[in-house]
Amino acid sequence: MSKIKDKNKPEINFLSFDIDNTLIDFHTHKSNFRKAWKKYKPKDVVLTYNTGRLIDDVLNLISKGTLPEPDYIISGVGTHIYNYKDKRIVKEFNNILDDGWDLKAVEDLIQKIDHPISDQPTKFQHAYKRSYFFHNASPELITSVEKDFENANMSINVVYSGDKYLDILPKFANKGNALQWLTKKLDIKPESVLVAGDSGNDSAMFDLPDVKGIVVANAHEELYQYTKHRQVYHTEKEKSDGIIEGLVYYGILPNAAIKDINIDHKDDFFIKQESESLAAEDADEKVALIREGYEKAVLALKKNITPLGFSACSIKDNVAHGTDENYYSVWARDGAITVIGALPLIHKHEDIHKCARQTLLTLFEHISRNGQIPSNVRIKDNIPDYSGVGGICSIDSGIWVVIAFYEYVNETKDIEFLRTHISDIKETMRWLGAHDSNNDALLEIPEAGDWTDLFGRSYNILYDEILWYRANVCFGRMMEMLGDHEEAGEHIRWSQVIKKEILQNFWPSTQQQLFQSVSFAEKQFTLGDTSYLIAQTTPFDFSWRCDTLGNILAFLHGTIDAEKAHQTFKFMWGVGVNDPFPVANVYPVVSPGDPDWRPYYTVNLLNLPNHYHNGGIWPFVGGFWVKFVNKLGFRDIAIAELHKLALINKEGINVEWEFTEWAHGTTGKPMGKAYQAWSAAQYISACHDLKII
Repeated sequence: MSKIKDKNKPEINFLSFDIDNTLIDFHTHKSNFRKAWKKYKPKDVVLTYNTGRLIDDVLNLISKGTLPEPDYIISGVGTHIYNYKDKRIVKEFNNILDDGWDLKAVEDLIQKIDHPISDQPTKFQHAYKRSYFFHNASPELITSVEKDFENANMSINVVYSGDKYLDILPKFANKGNALQWLTKKLDIKPESVLVAGDSGNDSAMFDLPDVKGIVVANAHEELYQYTKHRQVYHTEKEKSDGIIEGLVYYGILPNAAIKDINIDHKDDFFIKQESESLAAEDADEKVALIREGYEKAVLALKKNITPLGFSACSIKDNVAHGTDENYYSVWARDGAITVIGALPLIHKHEDIHKCARQTLLTLFEHISRNGQIPSNVRIKDNIPDYSGVGGICSIDSGIWVVIAFYEYVNETKDIEFLRTHISDIKETMRWLGAHDSNNDALLEIPEAGDWTDLFGRSYNILYDEILWYRANVCFGRMMEMLGDHEEAGEHIRWSQVIKKEILQNFWPSTQQQLFQSVSFAEKQFTLGDTSYLIAQTTPFDFSWRCDTLGNILAFLHGTIDAEKAHQTFKFMWGVGVNDPFPVANVYPVVSPGDPDWRPYYTVNLLNLPNHYHNGGIWPFVGGFWVKFVNKLGFRDIAIAELHKLALINKEGINVEWEFTEWAHGTTGKPMGKAYQAWSAAQYISACHDLKII
């Protein structure tokens, strides 16, 4: 989410932000903005509220501690400017509003409109503003209202927002004109101004030439349509959290401000117990082993450097048998996850940087004509394979590559590399999007079509949908880097639709609202309230199992908030997905006789209960788990989990520190291939996330 700085552009020093459903929730007044602004307030940045509220109303929000103290308040949809420091209305501005403004004539004309209309409460009215409730008015009707005033020789502004709010203002009164007047008076250049809003009455602010903008995730379609050709940042979070996200993007607040969005659960009895237990242990000894593991992980990762990119496991240290030869490949999924984990090393290890870049290049070189990323590319002869077990294609491989490509470009700031390959990424996004065959924002995944390629999940799978959400965000951010704000906005907006569908479909609740005619599966869906996102849904049934990786990524990628993530953490910790080591990939495991059991789970005894994808322990998932716990704010617990991850990575089959592929879910004994690239890379990433290295 970090910005790519342009040294030729002036720094932002003036903020003009809407209040309701932008800085605060309109109904509850909840907001994290005051806390973040008070803690990280930058010097020489003017803060202005630009709102439909009247001045006294805004002053009340400030006095109650809902909002921080600003420098200026533009109130009444651009009809008054208030100097907060001097505690006075700027009268010079009001002098220009009197020209052509006749309040009685406005009221008389409004009464003649042939559409249900009623006055808003008195507190929203003043001498330069008349506000009405005007529900579900069509664009044609609003145009006709404007024409009526024009025919009456009255030069006024008609502002319609939220499909129900109608404001009639003097000709020069709107949020944009007031903002422009104020910035000129203060001698502030438009390119130094940042505006933010959520509805149609904010659109005038975005009209200033060269102004930069933030459009929060909860914004109305009317504002999105108005701003999609402009230089705006579309946030992934809503309201005040989105504003903080945008301020971090523009470099006004530090990255640390994002952490203030999370709810602090350190006083939770459960967390206190764990922290007190950890306090009695030798922290120095843990950190020493973690650091030893870090050095070993770098060596393990380098064992996977090949001319075509990162191999799945060390070719030199593993003997292939039959189908195991496919480990001697550059895998799209494994390679992408390895590239992401290795990013903290690329500025100090040229060989790792070169291999990360080559991994992406090898996969791009073999994109099919319809945009499919190969499942893997064989190292010995550079031959791609587009299928998986049983000839089923891997859907998540392409999604991971989109995400990894963005993360790589965002880290290196290599815009030329982005320009060279953005057409490849566009084709891949089209291919992936085609798997949403019913246009419900969720992909339909074939059985065994993702990383659990010997496990019988299908249709709408949590893990894949979380990645799809993230891929749309990443693609949008890449288009922002290239200056295509319209396409960036399209994908960021679509990601919000995906997020909404994920929460609707994967977090069962007894409060769920259903249509009168529902299926048996839909009724079952409302019988309980989960503390996690369930593993899969289909038109005919769903699985109540907890997909560990899917839930971890949901929080790391911003699909769920900290409150839901905290519930999920307590559940997963309680059932022991991290015991004996972090973490088992699914809970509970699938046993013979279970409706989810498949006869092919016994092939090579690979997916018996607590084996492989059926509840096996995966160290690469453990790396994501450590970052998940740390993002929740539980650093001491995260360090303890990283120590356990170091222990399983140290536990080798032949020698110590083999960073094996997986381990048995109950015995914790290492299994699979040695020196697995993504096991090492995600351990490295977790160490950097905790700032232990």
